[in-house]
Amino acid sequence: MTATLALRVDVWLWRARLFRTRTLAATHVREQTVRLTRSGVTRRVDKPGLMVMAGDVVTFGLAGHIVSIEVLALGERRGPAIEARALYRPLETR
Repeated sequence: MTATLALRVDVWLWRARLFRTRTLAATHVREQTVRLTRSGVTRRVDKPGLMVMAGDVVTFGLAGHIVSIEVLALGERRGPAIEARALYRPLETR
């Protein structure tokens, strides 16, 4: 088995259980302002196929709040909630 170095942002958001379906995650990426920070450079994401890697910071709006999370791992599947929480670390937003 080979470790994946990058994963589509919509798949990762779904695996991390931040969205109920992958379609909802992809729609959110297309329609909302999602930002990805990698190596100190922040860019807007509007394509669900953009690849995320461990160490990236993903920032987006969810339920009226700004959410910033650091990607810790990509995951192999959409597992139970405890497994999903191990994929990211919430960051404080100001």
